[in-house]
Amino acid sequence: MRYLDFERPVEELDRLIQQQKDYQQKTGLNMTGEIEALERKRHQLIRDIFYNLTPYQRIQLARHPERPYCLDYIRLMTTDFVELHGDRAFGDDPAMVGGFANLDGRTVMIIGHQKGRDTEENLRRNFGMANPEGFRKALRLMQMAERFHKPVICFIDSAGAYPGVGAEERGQAEAIARNLMVISQLKTPIVVVVTGEGGSGGALAIAVGDRILILQNAYYAVCTPEACAAILFKDRAKASTAVSSMKITPEDLLELGVIDEIIPEPLGGAHQNWQEAADALKQATHSEQSICFLPSTRSTDRAALCQIQGHG
Repeated sequence: MRYLDFERPVEELDRLIQQQKDYQQKTGLNMTGEIEALERKRHQLIRDIFYNLTPYQRIQLARHPERPYCLDYIRLMTTDFVELHGDRAFGDDPAMVGGFANLDGRTVMIIGHQKGRDTEENLRRNFGMANPEGFRKALRLMQMAERFHKPVICFIDSAGAYPGVGAEERGQAEAIARNLMVISQLKTPIVVVVTGEGGSGGALAIAVGDRILILQNAYYAVCTPEACAAILFKDRAKASTAVSSMKITPEDLLELGVIDEIIPEPLGGAHQNWQEAADALKQATHSEQSICFLPSTRSTDRAALCQIQGHG
């Protein structure tokens, strides 16, 4: 397990617990009492740390390298996932994944950003930053879901749209703008979940939905805290100062009406227990309010139209 700076005390306890377990296995001595005492201490330490996180520490959690990504949630939440590829114009973008899946007996279209677990995969998936073909693929899949009268679930986890020369040449801004326009008119229910980073147009291009949910330690912003600090203070190192003013934590977003619901994470963050995080996300997206797509504060006209068309 990789530990963030503020998780170092937990790392020390984990090391001690593992040493006790190894000693017990090696000698045959019963160390159960000592191990349980350390585990209780670990649980309390995690509570003390994670109930007092600063906004920037929560940003770090949203970026944790062991946090579950889109394909992990699909595997833990659904069955019979069939990934679909290509934008039918240029190519396939591994930074954006999507396809039909079975969610407790109901066919849904799932679309989301996908980061890599190691350097090689991150390079292939461009660190979850989509090119224009990724956004066009997402739009194609949403339109397909509309044709087949299937709801859409979008998982957001990207620092932003890829700003490379090739992406700009292929129409990055146009692709994002077209997605915003077309998705807002689709006559099929859309639920959006920010699972990690919700950065700028890279997030917004697939985040037009009837309900917008966010995990407890995710964020949703017009730009990263580092970019904000570079603009305001000419110093990216002041990101921790900038984030406090950006109002991008889930509680701030809920108060501002940007999102509709905060999904709780396991103690210590989603990376501590993938299955528990997936179960909470599944319950939120599959709740009566979300899966039946009752009118929300975000798009009552779209939700009502979906019900009229028989998608409710």
